[in-house]
Amino acid sequence: MAKRQLTIIGAGPAGLTAAIFGRRAGLDVLVLEKGLAGGQINSTAEIENYPGFKHAGGMELGKILRDHAEKFGPEFMDCSVESVSFRDGDKTVVTNEGTVQTDALIIASGSSFIKSGCKGETEFTGRGVSYCAVCDGAFFTDAPVAVIGGGNSAVEEADYLTQFASKVYIIHRRDEFRAQKSVVDRALANPKIETVMSSVVLEIAGQDMVERIAVLNNKSGKTREIPVEGVFVFVGAAPNLEFLTEESGLKRARSGWIITDEKMETSVDGVFAAGDVREKYLRQVVTAAGDGATAAMAAYEYLSNEHYLQTALLETERAAVFFMSSIDPAHLALDREISAFAASSGKKIITVDGHANRRLREKFGVTSLPAMLELSRGKKIRAAAVNSVHDAKTFLVELR
Repeated sequence: MAKRQLTIIGAGPAGLTAAIFGRRAGLDVLVLEKGLAGGQINSTAEIENYPGFKHAGGMELGKILRDHAEKFGPEFMDCSVESVSFRDGDKTVVTNEGTVQTDALIIASGSSFIKSGCKGETEFTGRGVSYCAVCDGAFFTDAPVAVIGGGNSAVEEADYLTQFASKVYIIHRRDEFRAQKSVVDRALANPKIETVMSSVVLEIAGQDMVERIAVLNNKSGKTREIPVEGVFVFVGAAPNLEFLTEESGLKRARSGWIITDEKMETSVDGVFAAGDVREKYLRQVVTAAGDGATAAMAAYEYLSNEHYLQTALLETERAAVFFMSSIDPAHLALDREISAFAASSGKKIITVDGHANRRLREKFGVTSLPAMLELSRGKKIRAAAVNSVHDAKTFLVELR
């Protein structure tokens, strides 16, 4: 079984940025990639909203990001991730090329757009078929486009596209939208939008680029052709998390996205998520890269703390440990008072943020905060609630 400090699942913008920042921080980094580096951007013909690149092809940008990451020397493994497990602080990733045990894990496996399934959709992806209005809308200035879908995303993106397109057709298979009424009302008030209800797209057609779509009305059974130069598909997206099971303990939104805090920390200590795979407002290359940088530095902080705590708590003959919560102002004030007392008396007290270190709290059976423990080489000798400096002094008097 291979052993790594930091393992990253995914080699898209989030994963590659995390690899760059992780290596620059001095970590041993392994990137698990499947296929071409770059992830979903490989299906984008042109990108013009990534800072520093006025125009770049998706595959071109993916290669640039990969080359940049390679400069810092992370290890890359071309493989498919089959499963991950988190038990007693251990993080294990099983791939078709072997098993990896890692001290910290960043999940940056991205997402996939759900396709409409009509004829020609796959062939014209990147040549008129798109799944991102923010990414590609400007390429269809003064051109007619179609939007497939009837939820909030489809209707909102159709409204967004009117600032570029000459005409926007919204094609929905039902006779009513699933989107919120306020969203629908705003879109229908736009003269550039025309709805095509109770209809499905049978085919997307053209020569080199999209030129038209064939639409079937579910009620009348009649088919019509609509000339368009672009087709935007918004029937949903899903995170690429086939390797993740409910037993993993990772907290996820109802739609499946991984829930994180602003440091990309998940509900499992030492496991981070970055990029399109997590619950977030905007999914773009630039936001994925930002997530990757944040996740890598948060992982570095986590590993540094783990190393310090390993030395200070588990390898020390006698240690007094103060467990508190960094999000409680009263705990922070008490920590300052106890630290001042320790400095003036020559006592050594190790402070542990029990809010951020759930696993340590569980390991030492700390059920309420603040508290003070006496440890001997990682074994708990005694514990007591500490609500004042006086309580801390009393505890330290009895320190063996």
